[in-house]
Amino acid sequence: MNAVIDFRPRDAGCADAPVLRERGQREVFCGLTGIIWLHRKIQDAFFLVVGSRTCAHLIQSAAGVMIFAEPRFATAIIDDRDLAGLADANDELDRVVGRLLERRPDIKLLFLVGSCPSEVIKLDLHRAAQRLDGVFRGRTRVLNYSGSGIETTFTQGEDACLAALVPELPAAASAAAPDLLLVGTVADIVEDQFLRTFRAMGIERVAAFPPRRSTELPAVGPNTRILLTQPFLGDTVRALEARGAKHLAAPFPLGEEGTTLWMHAAADAFNVPKARFEQVVAPLQERARSGIARYREALAGKRIFFFPDSQLELPLARFLSRELGMQLLEVGTPYLHRQLLGKELELLPAGTALSEGQDVERQLDRCESAGPDIVVCGLGLANPLESRGITTKWSIELVFSPIHGFDQAADLAELFARPLNRRDRLVALER
Repeated sequence: MNAVIDFRPRDAGCADAPVLRERGQREVFCGLTGIIWLHRKIQDAFFLVVGSRTCAHLIQSAAGVMIFAEPRFATAIIDDRDLAGLADANDELDRVVGRLLERRPDIKLLFLVGSCPSEVIKLDLHRAAQRLDGVFRGRTRVLNYSGSGIETTFTQGEDACLAALVPELPAAASAAAPDLLLVGTVADIVEDQFLRTFRAMGIERVAAFPPRRSTELPAVGPNTRILLTQPFLGDTVRALEARGAKHLAAPFPLGEEGTTLWMHAAADAFNVPKARFEQVVAPLQERARSGIARYREALAGKRIFFFPDSQLELPLARFLSRELGMQLLEVGTPYLHRQLLGKELELLPAGTALSEGQDVERQLDRCESAGPDIVVCGLGLANPLESRGITTKWSIELVFSPIHGFDQAADLAELFARPLNRRDRLVALER
């Protein structure tokens, strides 16, 4: 089977397109939400949020009900005694951490996660983490980062977490062969597929960050090449580059085209022969194309509008436009990081309306005026839009679902076809 890989020069797409920058009211989750997928990924880590009851309710609601498993996250709740100054917050935190680690000796990495209540902001969690790390060093590593909604939005919690973990990575030997580091949390099955494919190409020294266990942190140094699986890791990339690593610019591995170009960036950096690359990816490409084709008829020509939420909006828009023929009305994203998303911008159709940040009332007006067939948005906007007869797709589902890589390309297409199919069936029942 021969691979059909088109690396011909393309036009600039939206590389130099104007961007509408809005700084108004936002409708997004805070960065605490990232704990839900991070605690599943790093299997010996625990995330202790220092916050309010609202923080606890948010995380539990996002995680769902866990009846048969004890989750590896919790909230140290600021209560009336703390607010009244009757208890020393640092003493209370030390007590809670001590009880936690006594009860859960399996915890090897503990994150103290800051939130946005004023009493938490006043607490120096960085210094608290250093103090507790000194107490428990050799048994449990203690780090901190902020998931505050004032400082972070939704997926940025992962960025803050991984950036805090970068200083803990061991230094790679300067004379070692180049390493490939896949950066960003993806489902274990997707990570396994990526590692297997790169090794089949002959790239043997490949690892993932974050690792599944904190005791298996990958080394980093001047010979490390970074390939991002997620587009919201700007701080993490900067921290890794400060350690000498080099970022490989590429589209993100969503859909057949995106995954091919993403893998080709690594193959090119590691001098993988073209014939070998094509031999490895050809059957994967064919399987992805065949799966995507099942949904093209349902999605081709449909008009889609993206509200800013997860920072996955540009890669998703590129996939839906180029591989499924959908029409992009507006692609909004919380932050447009050109260093990380430059390759995606080049592949978007020229003239695509791009927006960064949010003024939710104005964007709602533009959305209703555009008349989309489907809208990608956060949970806070989905029900109001559905009540107005606008079909929606929750952006949080796209973050929680395995959507990366060749084998998941059809599943990703189905996530957009499903709500449109549901709408058509409801319309048919009403007739």
